[in-house]
Amino acid sequence: MWIIITLIVCITIAVCVILPPGFGNTKPFRDESGDVLPDSISEKMNVDINNTSLGMFIMGKDKSKPILLFLGGGPGIPEYFLETQYPSGLENEFVVCYLEYRGTSLSYDSDMLAETITTEQYIQDAVEVTNYLRERFGQDKIYLMGHSFGTYIGILTASRYPELYQAYIGMSQITNQAESEKLAYSYMLEQYQLSKDVKMVSEFESYPIFIDESAYINYFNSSLRDTAMHELGVGTMHNMNSVIKGIFFPSLRCSVYTPFERINIWRGKAFVKTTTAVADVTRFNAFLEVPALDIPIYFFAGIYDYTCCYSLQREYFDQIKAPVKAFYTFSHSAHSPLFEEPDKARLILREDVLTGSMDYADTQ
Repeated sequence: MWIIITLIVCITIAVCVILPPGFGNTKPFRDESGDVLPDSISEKMNVDINNTSLGMFIMGKDKSKPILLFLGGGPGIPEYFLETQYPSGLENEFVVCYLEYRGTSLSYDSDMLAETITTEQYIQDAVEVTNYLRERFGQDKIYLMGHSFGTYIGILTASRYPELYQAYIGMSQITNQAESEKLAYSYMLEQYQLSKDVKMVSEFESYPIFIDESAYINYFNSSLRDTAMHELGVGTMHNMNSVIKGIFFPSLRCSVYTPFERINIWRGKAFVKTTTAVADVTRFNAFLEVPALDIPIYFFAGIYDYTCCYSLQREYFDQIKAPVKAFYTFSHSAHSPLFEEPDKARLILREDVLTGSMDYADTQ
């Protein structure tokens, strides 16, 4: 009997360590005296948008600040989760809405059909959330920021509905993902060849992506891709060498989500991975599909980024036409410069993006 009780206690402790209990509440913004800032906002909520319930976090220290809609990566890994782990301070400059895409995280619904998760649906969701924010906060135009997958939805949304946005900020902009994957594959294989890592070289060579389309798809969905990118410092963050240690386990302990919501992060990620919205990204070519934007654009690019290759981001920026455009190289970052170099990112947002300037942009 005591053995059974001890086993139950040990299992319970282990579960609580890996998936600690919590109510999933956000914390209010407070001043130095501990009082809640009177004009601040710290909300976790769901809004009925396009016949579904979309989850979002709305965070800001001053509700009169400009509104920023943030479209995260993945899709599936919530951008606000990254914010809780690697604070950027965006709430000092904006009122930020971190949207969680339909089918993911707070917006996950086990009854949702995969065929409803399309690029077009994600664009229309972004538009309706934009209109919700415009009406709620009384601002005619807002700012739009995308990260990774979010730049795919973001740049398409901005190109179709420029009248809704003050500017578009692309962090790790997706340009031509098929070409990016091939560049990354070649780079990583070369690195493992130079280090004489026979095992990893063999694993890469088992995916002949340049001559076999099925091998390319299998490689893109394999654990090898993520493992290698993080080992070599060209994945989520330059100093994050494991997606398991850097994202998976921290997400299970993130207290702004209930334990059930934390599980839904990964249920949602697995779900949307099989949808056409994700498949579309592998075929997207921004050079052809979005040659121009009618609003100012600002690109944040990490020099070590091979998830969305830095060189292609630069090449695309040089070609795209816009009334104002600026490119910012983050020399200590890979795929997430906002979270890897937050002080620089916030300076750019405050001094350039919000004023329509280019003072801190790379020298042309």
